[in-house]
Amino acid sequence: MISNQILQNTVEGIKQISRVDLGVIDTEGNVMASTFDEVGQYVDSALLFVNSPADSQELQGYQFFKVYDDTQLEYILIANGGNDDTYMVGKMAAFQMQNLLVAYKERFDKDNFVKNLLLDNLLLIDIYNRAKKLHIDVEARRVVFILETENEKENASLESVRMCLNSKTKDFITAVDEKSVIVIKELAPSDDNAQLEKVAEQILMSLDEAKREHAHVAYGTIVGEIQEVSRSYKEARMALDVGKIFFGERNIIAYSSLGIGRLIYQLPMPLCKMFIREIFDVKSPDDFDEETLTTINKFFENSLNVSETSRQLYIHRNTLVYRLDKLEKSTGLDLRVFEDAITFKIALMVVKYMKYMETQEY
Repeated sequence: MISNQILQNTVEGIKQISRVDLGVIDTEGNVMASTFDEVGQYVDSALLFVNSPADSQELQGYQFFKVYDDTQLEYILIANGGNDDTYMVGKMAAFQMQNLLVAYKERFDKDNFVKNLLLDNLLLIDIYNRAKKLHIDVEARRVVFILETENEKENASLESVRMCLNSKTKDFITAVDEKSVIVIKELAPSDDNAQLEKVAEQILMSLDEAKREHAHVAYGTIVGEIQEVSRSYKEARMALDVGKIFFGERNIIAYSSLGIGRLIYQLPMPLCKMFIREIFDVKSPDDFDEETLTTINKFFENSLNVSETSRQLYIHRNTLVYRLDKLEKSTGLDLRVFEDAITFKIALMVVKYMKYMETQEY
């Protein structure tokens, strides 16, 4: 069903061109759109016309036309005037409305198909059959982007993204919940990860500046078959969640960049607790002071390079060595040894994951 706003824009546009007043009434007598105030006086006449075998008729200086959705009568169009020019305008307006019905019906069908495809609600044979009926290429390269905004029921974000990507009619833009906008992007054969990052930035920039600050865009890997789109969607969804835990400073996150965070995210909580207990015993990373945590993070940022880390922290090399020795005594892990450093890094990430999961429980 076409929205009242679309119908109103249509009849106003046609009136500006033809200077003929138009009104639209549904089969239950509701005025859907109009360019003249007196349209309500013709509701009874329109309802009588519904049961008429004719597709058009003139009454009291007005032309009445039936508008069908396939074979189903949807609207009665009223054109103000009884001459041939008004009749021609009315027929053109009715034809335009029927085309709108077809276009919106096809868009609705595609939207339902895409949502069920993302959520794995279709059998493989159904995917190919429905894609064929909807004229959707089943072998195009595609990738799924998810835009998550802070505000729930944020329909404006959906429209912003649609306007931003409207040049690509083969892309699908929809929503499966109240906070996320889903973009299934069709790619050219030459499009690579660099192009995906540009598209993600484009989606993010489509939002108002105030919304952009708290929004996140995540995307999965490129797939080559229509039935694999749901996998790219699940990857994007995981990237969104994992990104919040381990890469909170980023607004854009790719599934391919999650690294070991992707593995940690799938660990059961009892196993995480057991791992942390084995590494730190009764001690926890939360017990480390700010200076120690800053030293650890900067040491990892510089790939375990003592000289570069001490330079960036503006401390003497021996001071850094003293801090690392002190950390080794309290944890049994020497961060200058690669294997110990990896264990410590994973442990810190596990603690982050555990904290995040605890906040989700409330």
